Amino acid sequence: MPGRQRDAAAWLRLAETPHVGPVAAKVLLDNEADPAKIFAADPQQLAEWLNEVPGCRTDAAVRALREPPRPWLDQIARMADRAMGWAAQPGHSLLAAGDDDYPALLKEIVDPPVLLYIEGDRSLLSRPAVGVVGARKASAQGMAHAEQFARGLSEAGLVVVSGLALGIDAAAHRGALSSTVAVIGAGIDVTYPMRNLALRRQIAEQGCIVSEYPLGTPPRPEHFPKRNRILSGLSLGVLVVEAAEQSGSLITARLAGQQGRDVMAIPGSIHSPLARGCHELLRNGAILVESVAHVLEVVQPGTACNGAPHKVQRTAAVQGELAKLLVAIGHDPGSAEALAYRSGLPLPDTQGHLLALELAGLVERLPGGIYQRLQN
Repeated sequence: MPGRQRDAAAWLRLAETPHVGPVAAKVLLDNEADPAKIFAADPQQLAEWLNEVPGCRTDAAVRALREPPRPWLDQIARMADRAMGWAAQPGHSLLAAGDDDYPALLKEIVDPPVLLYIEGDRSLLSRPAVGVVGARKASAQGMAHAEQFARGLSEAGLVVVSGLALGIDAAAHRGALSSTVAVIGAGIDVTYPMRNLALRRQIAEQGCIVSEYPLGTPPRPEHFPKRNRILSGLSLGVLVVEAAEQSGSLITARLAGQQGRDVMAIPGSIHSPLARGCHELLRNGAILVESVAHVLEVVQPGTACNGAPHKVQRTAAVQGELAKLLVAIGHDPGSAEALAYRSGLPLPDTQGHLLALELAGLVERLPGGIYQRLQN
């Protein structure tokens, strides 16, 4: 068997060994970097290593490593053949935990994936990145925010990592196509959801798609929380754009916090169900951000984008009734009538001021005549 294929089989075998999850695999690899030698290690030595892993069924794990059933080994060999055939195609590759270009940030987490299947530009995985996540059933404004933030982060030299789900994820990928990483919860040869097929193809051509699941693995509910640890693990920080209560995005945020990553959230209207998850994060210590410059200051202090000072000066120059109206808008979008009531200004004056603020790029008019503040 060619060397590369033999290595791939060893890494794949370790990744798929029953009772040996990513946490146990990391402990084993910290003690023995060559997976082939792990399988040949003394059972007592393996037990000593695995006793460090909370909740590990040590005896079962040692047996699975040392005495796997022959039919299972044959299945692993077939999977390795298929994986190597897939990786031989242009733009495809396998990335093992022992490879020199395995992302340093991802290697730091307690449960890094043993083997990654990659389609596209794998060098993106080692560049500074920000995770951008949020609701699948997002609002139009939420998706606009996700796309705008992702585009700004990309222009500032950062990679945008998301999960290729509908809604916020898809918008974030669209905003940063040439510098985006999609982490998926199925085999890399499986498209899910199908509505994102065209977007997936664009990401494969211009960015990067990543999965830890073997080829042909269908999407399952339990895959997505596991997928999220990779998304946050690749990132310097995670930005939650929109999230309802009990949202999967909150799982990503929790994992990011556990991994020592910065957690950021965009505030929204107190009347919007899609803002409640973000507000919960903010109450629990997440960092409130309203602009790309804010995100850059969090993940790369002192390197905010060049356009930020101009925007700050322009906002500071707003005085009098215009400033009063901006305060009235706050984080709660409203109609001209509602904003006139909040600010105490006559409706005709409010309408004129809103137009001025819109032309200045400080306010955006949404469908239905609702006005949204764009920056502080």
